[in-house]
Amino acid sequence: MSVSGIALAVAISSTAALAQDGDLSQDAARTSAPSGGLEEIIVTARKRAETVQDVPVLVTAISEEMVERYDLTSLEKVAAFTPQFNIGRASNGSGAQITLRGIGSQATSIGLEQSTAVIVDGVYYGQARVINEAFFDLERVELLKGPQALFFGKNATAGVVSITTASPKDTFEAMGRVGYEFRSDNLVGSGFVSGPIAPNLSARLAVRVSHMSGGYFRNKQTEPLTTATFDIATGDLNPRVQQVSQGDQPGTDEKLIRGTLEWEPTSRLTANLKASWFKSDDESNSWNMVPFRCALGVPQPNPNVPCEKKFNVYMVNSPDGLGGSTPESREDGQSFNAYKSWSVTGSLNYDADDFLITSVSNYNWNRNRWGLGQNVPAEATFIAATENTSFWALSNETRVQTTFAGPVNAMLGGYYQKTRRNFRQYGAFAPLEDSSQPQFRRFDSTHRYSRTDGETLSAFGQVTWKVVPTVEIAGGVRFTHETKDSILYQEYVNAALQGLFIQYDPSDPTTYIVGDQTFENWSPEATITWQPSDQVTVYAAYKTAYKSGGFSNSALVTALTIPSDIAFEPEKAKGFEGGVKTTLFDRQLRFNVGAYYFKYTNLQIDYFNSITFQFITTNAGSATTRGVELETEFAPNALPGFSTRAALAYNKARYKDYLAPCYGGQSIAAGCDITFQGGPGQDLSGTPTAVAPAWTGNLGINYETDVSDGIVFATSGNVRYSSSYLGSSFGHPLSRQGEHAVLDATATIRTSDDRLEFSIIGKNLTNKFYISGVQEQPNSGSGTGTNNAIPSDIVGLVALPRTIMAQITTRF
Repeated sequence: MSVSGIALAVAISSTAALAQDGDLSQDAARTSAPSGGLEEIIVTARKRAETVQDVPVLVTAISEEMVERYDLTSLEKVAAFTPQFNIGRASNGSGAQITLRGIGSQATSIGLEQSTAVIVDGVYYGQARVINEAFFDLERVELLKGPQALFFGKNATAGVVSITTASPKDTFEAMGRVGYEFRSDNLVGSGFVSGPIAPNLSARLAVRVSHMSGGYFRNKQTEPLTTATFDIATGDLNPRVQQVSQGDQPGTDEKLIRGTLEWEPTSRLTANLKASWFKSDDESNSWNMVPFRCALGVPQPNPNVPCEKKFNVYMVNSPDGLGGSTPESREDGQSFNAYKSWSVTGSLNYDADDFLITSVSNYNWNRNRWGLGQNVPAEATFIAATENTSFWALSNETRVQTTFAGPVNAMLGGYYQKTRRNFRQYGAFAPLEDSSQPQFRRFDSTHRYSRTDGETLSAFGQVTWKVVPTVEIAGGVRFTHETKDSILYQEYVNAALQGLFIQYDPSDPTTYIVGDQTFENWSPEATITWQPSDQVTVYAAYKTAYKSGGFSNSALVTALTIPSDIAFEPEKAKGFEGGVKTTLFDRQLRFNVGAYYFKYTNLQIDYFNSITFQFITTNAGSATTRGVELETEFAPNALPGFSTRAALAYNKARYKDYLAPCYGGQSIAAGCDITFQGGPGQDLSGTPTAVAPAWTGNLGINYETDVSDGIVFATSGNVRYSSSYLGSSFGHPLSRQGEHAVLDATATIRTSDDRLEFSIIGKNLTNKFYISGVQEQPNSGSGTGTNNAIPSDIVGLVALPRTIMAQITTRF
């Protein structure tokens, strides 16, 4: 850690919670302190309304005001704002790599669900692509760190991101906003209208649309390439031109509509119905994937392309002939990513004298289609593929919570979910064609299909006991029963590759892989809380969590594939956390400190072999995370409108026991000296997990003041620091990201009645290049497990460059 990094780390302490709530407390409001001082924050991290200082949980929360002030309109932007939290966007697989405290799931496998669960309006979403669509017209965002099995249940071993969208109120309100981001030439329009439409019935309609004429990343490829394909039917070599992909990337167009109805027929019963539709189209599916570190100084597939830390890509289209013939491809072979989704969520809350009943039902569906040209193109080879995947889930959670005046209360609930994932991919990764085949197969190496049907049943409960007025003991458990039935096969394999890849024959079970999996788990937890005064909370907790096993739907079936390459076991976590939360000096200073230790067993790790194009999902024997977090917020009474918050976190995440595959091109001298599932392997015990910086922190300052009669000026700044970390889950030394700091700032002028507002929002103002995950460059690396190995090149999942947005807002 450099001197500058130490100085910054000493200067900061941990992100203060800013406002949160849950489906039980829609009427709970943040009460501001116009004369200065801290706000009181109501949260529902334990499914009941508590102040953030009372709840015995390590939690970071972001209010609606903070979302708007810092333009935190995606989870990636929230990660760039929050210590210990990282998101690497990816087009393939699950759509993102979400990492919290060094625990996360790679994006390469669509069958892997994230260790950090994403919850929207009380509903679990297993697809990481939801990071795009939920962030609009929000009430709050909660980031709960560490295992969260009891209250959030499914697949929450690392933590939970809980997003609550806005609901209508009993008074009319409306907002319209237009924004323009300069680097990407992105025009964004959004707004909502909300209010009563009949007695006891209110509605809210929110809309966001955007059109990006440019992009964040520049395509620096200037010349088309010509690749000769070998026709195995005729023996001819046929030149195929790969045209330059047009425009900067991603060139995104988005549309989102969300409608909400809320009915309150009595003071005891509230019904809420939300429906949303989202569509996003990108002009590239790998627009943030940059070859930034290469074993030979330049990319091995093409030494004419720079290997550098710049916001540049080198993209060509699919070879002429593939476009329009390969299923799902565009006529011109241009890369693209097209995502569409819709969902309906119904919530019921009934408040009786001594208990509260809550039921949340949901159906959500999404489809993602993409076409891949070639990043870092080479004339000797080409890679082209298309994909069409869909996913739907039907779920219900119902719980009953007592509200007795006595010292003992309880919560009891049940959860059900039914899911289906369909996966189809059409890939060409060899310069071959077969003119004897129908046109839709002529250029393709394989056509793959996979499906997984899942069903989850769980029951959970907790009892809380106020032993004395200042001490509470809470204990609970969740039981989960899950089944996953899967199949994977290749519908077509080019005849020249059928010795390597296996073509499906329904009468031959050796040509396809099935998975009939059943999992059961008990996840208990216990907490003791001591509140010696209204200003101090001391707590300690034992927690466990569980993420189900599964099936790697996007794997290849080769002659060497074995079922253990495809199916993976459940991931589990257990450990301890505790802390002290204080509110001092007449509610002017908030200072919290927490510590934790958790052990993970069978940590799910996905691996892409850049040489064989094979996906392997493995289970690490065990890993541990341990650390300390501090957070503080100061809002002096003597200076109304001013506040500062800070965070500092130390985390040590290490594999404790993991025999793993080698990274591409790892030599014997570099540790590739054992056997793993019949291939080259390494012992990663003691190696850091992926994206696990030891030190992270942030420092933020807000100030607003009247500058004239009826005019208010507000400004905010935030610096987020991270020490260095490995981006690879397999210890690849070229994947290291150095220490870095990211600076965001905003300036706003508005009328005192909030009717009109103009803002300038700057993010990553120093234009820092940093990655939140990596993949190995295809067609790079050689000699794995030998003395003459060349390591694979590293492609980073790169965060956004400097962006400046101007926006004007009007409210009614």
